[in-house]
Amino acid sequence: MSTPFSPRELHATAGEPLVLARHGHVWTGLESVSTDSGAAVRGQTYVEYWIPAELQHRLPIVMVHGGGGQGLDYLSDLSGGEGWAQWFVRRGYAVYVVDRPGHGRSPADPDLLGAPAPGLPTAMVERLFSAPEQFEDRYPGADLHSQWVGSGRPGDPTFDSFVAAMGPMPADSAQHYTDCQRGGAELLDLIGEAILVTHSAGGPVGWLVADARPGRVKAIVAVEPIGPSFQAAPPGALTWGLTAVPLTFDPPVSAPEDLGLTPTTLPPGIPAVLQSEPARTLPKLADVPVAVVTAEASWANGTDPGTVAFLQQAGVAAEHLRLAEHGVHGNGHMMMMERNNAESAAVIEAWLSSKGLTD
Repeated sequence: MSTPFSPRELHATAGEPLVLARHGHVWTGLESVSTDSGAAVRGQTYVEYWIPAELQHRLPIVMVHGGGGQGLDYLSDLSGGEGWAQWFVRRGYAVYVVDRPGHGRSPADPDLLGAPAPGLPTAMVERLFSAPEQFEDRYPGADLHSQWVGSGRPGDPTFDSFVAAMGPMPADSAQHYTDCQRGGAELLDLIGEAILVTHSAGGPVGWLVADARPGRVKAIVAVEPIGPSFQAAPPGALTWGLTAVPLTFDPPVSAPEDLGLTPTTLPPGIPAVLQSEPARTLPKLADVPVAVVTAEASWANGTDPGTVAFLQQAGVAAEHLRLAEHGVHGNGHMMMMERNNAESAAVIEAWLSSKGLTD
């Protein structure tokens, strides 16, 4: 399969050295189970970390990938340049990049994790991520997409490299996100307070880890999280509003039906589902600043408003951070990998700074 660059080209375009105090990995969330062959480990989370030689910020950043991707979504752009992980390390942050259970370097044994869901067809990748502007029946705003590297079609080296990294989601989303919550919570037990950056189907991990370790999650940057609230489509129904497994509500609820789903329409005509009033709150997220980040040319412009409205209704200090309003244009759903990924990273850091979280 073709690659977007040769080793010679990569060497020739290398920038300043990335100077680290430490680089390594840890495993969290291991669950011991009995099998016909004896004891085994399942549901583990691989976490790779980069600690800069000149650590300039107290809070580390934990990055959680989306969909059928893996942590390397944060490790390079589409042309082989640096990703968000290196950008933040160069800015003096310690960075921890997660491979969710069953993805990337986290083992995907179906006998232990359960059967996988169907993989995403390449045509759907083109329609949703790489080339939405090229479809006649494109979603609103897709024609603004301009930051993908290459044609966005099969046979293009960048596209082929991108889809090579994709795998299926587990079919049992409730079990998967339970595993994610356990691994994320144990990571914060190891490293202490942190900022969580999540993407797409990794979005529920942020809400669940904050629910499990509210004092240690100092902010959540949810980049186009799966939504809107209560959505029922793959990769898993959000039966508890933002997640497929329970969150802590006040007053307590014993079943999702207690939340009282109420369809509504948000300006400018965006459908959403909220709680019936009086709405229950999410007390463990109440003190956690949240930014929901949306790209200019992404389909998430039709889903993120519903997620923001649900969070705000539940008493969460959530803000909708639209890249276009900060001068960053042309991005789709994979903004962290597109050619201007440094610009979107800078918008995120500016928001963190506005919350006093970059000391």
